[in-house]
Amino acid sequence: MRRIDVTVVRIYLTEGDRLLQKLLEHLHDKEAVMGVTVFRGTTGFGRSGRIHGEALLDLAFDLPLTVEFFDRPERVEGVLESISEWFEPGHILTWSGQTNSGEG
Repeated sequence: MRRIDVTVVRIYLTEGDRLLQKLLEHLHDKEAVMGVTVFRGTTGFGRSGRIHGEALLDLAFDLPLTVEFFDRPERVEGVLESISEWFEPGHILTWSGQTNSGEG
């Protein structure tokens, strides 16, 4: 089994940011990254200290979201250049990993 190096990216946002659909379309249609997963949180807070949670009023679409994607490091660099202005500093994390290439 052949392994390839990848960069994993995690982006933190909330439903209220209204960026999820734009981000997914960009990652899928324009960048065609290797893989994307979206996690919907039940509660979270960031630098502002404002808690986004499942209280009845917060159910009105302001729950925390995490979008993860991965691809080869050089491809991820280009993706990050194209989307970084959409997010505040500290909302995008990256780390190195490996995946099975699917080739023998």
